[in-house]
Amino acid sequence: MATRRDERDRVPPHPDVRTVPLQQVLEALADPVRRRIVGELDAAGRDLACGVIDLPVGKSTATHHFHVLREAGLIRQYYVGTSRMNALRRDEFDEAFPGLLAALLAAERRA
Repeated sequence: MATRRDERDRVPPHPDVRTVPLQQVLEALADPVRRRIVGELDAAGRDLACGVIDLPVGKSTATHHFHVLREAGLIRQYYVGTSRMNALRRDEFDEAFPGLLAALLAAERRA
């Protein structure tokens, strides 16, 4: 049985959103699959497991997309049992990049 310490060891590192360069954020959001992930997390209003989000790519490619979003400070990942959960870091992101996510999500809804 996993201990609390084991669970923390499995959580990948997350950057401080305030230190992520705008260029990295824009590159992460340039990909339509990653925008879809962000949009689904925002629409759900709750944390989602990787497998719950229906993506048009294979598992290893999806893993890459989640990694890019995590490194850009857009999502936080953690485990619940064997499921890797994803949380949109909306409040932190809006503080660091005011209006950017709102504009992106509005544009995606119009498309």
